[in-house]
Amino acid sequence: MSEPPVPGFFARFFLAFGVYFRFLFNKEFAGAVLRIGKGEIPAVAGGAHPMEVKPQAVAPILKEAPPDSALQLLGLLQQEGRFIDFIEEDVTRFSDADIGAAVRVVHEGCRKVLHDHITTEPVRKEQEGARVTLQAGFDASAIRLTGNVVGQPPFSGTLVHRGWRVKNITLPKLSEGHDVKVLAPAEIEL
Repeated sequence: MSEPPVPGFFARFFLAFGVYFRFLFNKEFAGAVLRIGKGEIPAVAGGAHPMEVKPQAVAPILKEAPPDSALQLLGLLQQEGRFIDFIEEDVTRFSDADIGAAVRVVHEGCRKVLHDHITTEPVRKEQEGARVTLQAGFDASAIRLTGNVVGQPPFSGTLVHRGWRVKNITLPKLSEGHDVKVLAPAEIEL
């Protein structure tokens, strides 16, 4: 039988925090811990369990996404479509015609970046408005259910949006020391 893995500092910290409150508010748990401390019951895996163990929902493991690629893409959108300039502009002071003209420039540049660096495809092949049926085991990360969601699959509904997924992405290579946090350098005309 292999040894259980030794938890890291943060895992131990949160475990200690949780055990503290469980010890404080659950007298059966506190009694079992005291009996383990006195050696009355074994503290090793495989020993007798003084309490019923209830399975708890497992939280999904979250991984941190490195920001470099996202910042590089945002920089390309700014470079080609002036995306950040447009988003940061207070458009309330402009007429609809002026905003429309600006949107054409932003749209054209951003579309160029998308087509030059990212290949996309729809998540669903059916036309929007089509009736679809989702069987058990459908990919919940690729399909979001809306409306009156009750019960278990199969679900039948109307395809409101086909969704998008990235098929391929090819961002330019970055030179050593390039600061991706600088999305657009300041420009100074001499």
